[in-house]
Amino acid sequence: MEPTLFSKIIDREILADIVYEDDEVLAFNDIDPKAPTHILIIPKKPIATLNDIEEGDLALIGRLQYTAAKLAKELGFAEEGYRVVMNCNEAGGQSVYHIHMHLLGGRRMQWPPG
Repeated sequence: MEPTLFSKIIDREILADIVYEDDEVLAFNDIDPKAPTHILIIPKKPIATLNDIEEGDLALIGRLQYTAAKLAKELGFAEEGYRVVMNCNEAGGQSVYHIHMHLLGGRRMQWPPG
C-alpha cells in the first residue's frame, strides 16, 4: 500500500492535533470538522478499505469502536449521543484509503446523513 496522509501522520511526517494514541490506534482532530467535535480514529496498521479487513483484524476494528466510545465519554457527550461513521470507497465518501472512523459529537445529528 502506498503511503497515505494518515500513514504520514502516524510516522509524524505530517503534524496533527492528536487526542489519543496507543500501540494500535491513533486519534486526532479533523482539520475540516463537521460537528463541534470531529475526531478521526485510525488503526496504525494500514488497511485501505473496509473491504480489505481480514479475520485477523477483528480485534483491531473492535479497538477502534472502543476508542470512539472512550473518547465520547471523556469529552462529555456519550450520554447525550454521538455518531460514528466509516466510509468505504469513492461512492461511499472515502477520500483517504486507510480505514478511519469519524467520531462526531457536540450537536444533534440528522437522518438521513446525506
